[in-house]
Amino acid sequence: TGVTLDDKQALTRQLLASGAPIADINCVRRHLSRVKGGRLAAAAPALVTSWIVSDIPGDDAAAVASGPGVPDPTSLADARAILARYRIDPPAAVARALLDPANETPKDLPAEFRILATARDALTVADATLLSADSQGEARELGAAHARIALDAAKAGGRYLFLSGGETVVTVANPSGQGGRNMEYLLGLALALDGAPGIWAIACDTDGIDGNTPAAGALIRPDSLARARALGLDPAAFLAANDSYTLFQALGDLVVTGPTFTNVNDFRAILIDGGS
Repeated sequence: TGVTLDDKQALTRQLLASGAPIADINCVRRHLSRVKGGRLAAAAPALVTSWIVSDIPGDDAAAVASGPGVPDPTSLADARAILARYRIDPPAAVARALLDPANETPKDLPAEFRILATARDALTVADATLLSADSQGEARELGAAHARIALDAAKAGGRYLFLSGGETVVTVANPSGQGGRNMEYLLGLALALDGAPGIWAIACDTDGIDGNTPAAGALIRPDSLARARALGLDPAAFLAANDSYTLFQALGDLVVTGPTFTNVNDFRAILIDGGS
């Protein structure tokens, strides 16, 4: 495609920082690759069958790993529109590639696929209430929304376990901050809970790496905000600075697993003990 690895990495960083969902990011990436978007299957001398572990909300086979073995329903025009929507000024080589008809992806291929595992599979094995297996949107906003659900449940009394998966986004305001969508979700959740008693939560990326950090995620407890403030730390300021990792590291509440070598997207659990 005439696009270098450095160009692709720079573009991916821009897309991630913009808050673009993974479906949009992968649409662009498919049109800048000789392998993705069905091109691997097109180059094969025989029928290609893809066995897929899905890390994509909705489990669209064309979006998982940018769909090397299945036809691509998106177009070069779609990719250009995504960059315009998020006001991304791409490297010159990327702009040229997205105008070149030779870089259009295959739309009709003799290919097959089978989805072997999904986030829903991981979330439904527990005896719990599933909020959603395909949550998307801004991470901190989803955290606040889940806080409202948790507070209502706590008020009603009883014990609950709420699970959710999917892939949220973080619109980065501070490029030097450290964190990822799961830790940002948790910090948004904690601030909205405001120290409510009887509510704990954990959120992790199942591949073991959350954002630009070595942690999979973190956990919160009813006293998380109070412990942070006792250390002279302002949780709201850390959220505004996209620096959730630094806060959870100071609290000793990181979850560090190392790479898991698999990925069924994010795992989030909220435990509520509202009393009998």
